[in-house]
Amino acid sequence: MVNLRKRKMLNCLFVNPNSSGIYQDLAKDFSAIEPPTWALLLAESVRSCGHDVQIIDADAERLSPVETADRISEAKASIVLFVVYGQNPNSGTTGMAEVEGVAELLSDAAEDSLVGVVGSHASALPRQVLSIDGIDFVLLNEGVYALRNLAATINPRKDLSSIKGVGYKLRGPAGDQLIINDPERIVPQNRMDIDLPGYAWDLLPYRDKPLDMYRAHFWHAGFDFEQRTPFAAIYTSLGCQFACDFCMINIVNRVDNGTEISAADSRGMRFWSPSWVSREMAKLADLGVKTLRISDEMFFLNRRFYEPILQNVINQNFDFNMWTYSRIDTVRPSALELFRSSGVNWLALGVEAGNQTVRQEVSKGSFKEVGIKDICQEVRGADINVISNYIFGFPHDTIETMQETLDLALELNTEMANMYPCQALPGSPIYHEALRKGWELPSTYAGFGFLSYEALPLPTNTLSAAEVLKFRDDAWNTYFTNPEYLNLVENRFGQAQRENVEQMTCIKLKRKLLGD
Repeated sequence: MVNLRKRKMLNCLFVNPNSSGIYQDLAKDFSAIEPPTWALLLAESVRSCGHDVQIIDADAERLSPVETADRISEAKASIVLFVVYGQNPNSGTTGMAEVEGVAELLSDAAEDSLVGVVGSHASALPRQVLSIDGIDFVLLNEGVYALRNLAATINPRKDLSSIKGVGYKLRGPAGDQLIINDPERIVPQNRMDIDLPGYAWDLLPYRDKPLDMYRAHFWHAGFDFEQRTPFAAIYTSLGCQFACDFCMINIVNRVDNGTEISAADSRGMRFWSPSWVSREMAKLADLGVKTLRISDEMFFLNRRFYEPILQNVINQNFDFNMWTYSRIDTVRPSALELFRSSGVNWLALGVEAGNQTVRQEVSKGSFKEVGIKDICQEVRGADINVISNYIFGFPHDTIETMQETLDLALELNTEMANMYPCQALPGSPIYHEALRKGWELPSTYAGFGFLSYEALPLPTNTLSAAEVLKFRDDAWNTYFTNPEYLNLVENRFGQAQRENVEQMTCIKLKRKLLGD
């Protein structure tokens, strides 16, 4: 066990767990390594109140649980906070496996440090997280104000009961009692620039220069390994105004402790000012960053915010290679020239399903009828690459409708495609539906990983989880070995880049569910 030896303590230590194992052999060269966005935001928020803070990024440094625990021990922090988000929506749950392992190593030494968790999984299932040995508290939403109030107390452990937005353990002779305090508000629109004043970029580890331990998504760099670092990702807004069944993004906005609350009950968007965004981008440009992800769920939605942000990028000549998200039905063709001129070279489009009925069902009818092919053609006509996102295994999917999705993907033949099995991610509406209907859910955190060995997607009304997973894996292989796709990569990016993609397809995922 790790001993947290007594001495003068740091206020807050933020820990980004190492979740690289969830990507299997893709983690070595192909998966992205993103800066821990929420750890950076929370660290800067707490630091702006005068507190001493540090970050351990175990993911970037590829630390083992023992190494992470030793680093935590050496830091001597009053508050240790695991910040569990990630580059994919499921990462808030899959990252909990590493948290559990590290927390158990710290469990016998908790008297000197208060150990907690913040993130989507903790917001969705706070009592489950509190039951982990070595975890003392959770933050019940994004945690900004709860953490500030906790850091300001003289004795954080004794003051837990008085702080809104916190769940904690009350230890006693009869066992642990799990207490959930009243909820705390999330940062309101008029306080975004003030209470979330920036990113603590200076706290990140690096080898030779800042952000060189982080790498962009393989395709973001045009399938060129040499162009992936330094890399950064930022938000210009938080949240989403939609309520799709499969999504849990908005669960960190929750201000209601009810057990049936899902992300759909917590939807909404808040924006930083364009001047705030421009300032953070300028910092990254000064640090030599060229590849930049805009992580907003709905960047291509509110013209009042995205237009001045992109115009500032042009005016200041940042010369970023950027990508961001959009729903198919929120793309404005008239804005594409501005996007491309500012350096948005990739647009991720949520196609989700090839069958319109299936798509409407899981999006609560919020998807407008649009010509998917026409939109993709408009985007690519503006010289912007398309990453199309597909999900296999929605409740109403059949083999035939999943084949429709694959056929659409092959027809669109976009420069990149993400293909996911449908998971009932904690915090999503479909997770609560799965509980009500008794659908089998993963018994491990890794089981929620799209690419993990233990992946256990949902069954559909007519297909088993194994059939869904096999179809997804076969579809991915079909797409990325398709000669038309490989020719597109070669013509668009080069022969060497085609060979890099072919190298990626040689890595076969192992699946426990499929007998590997």
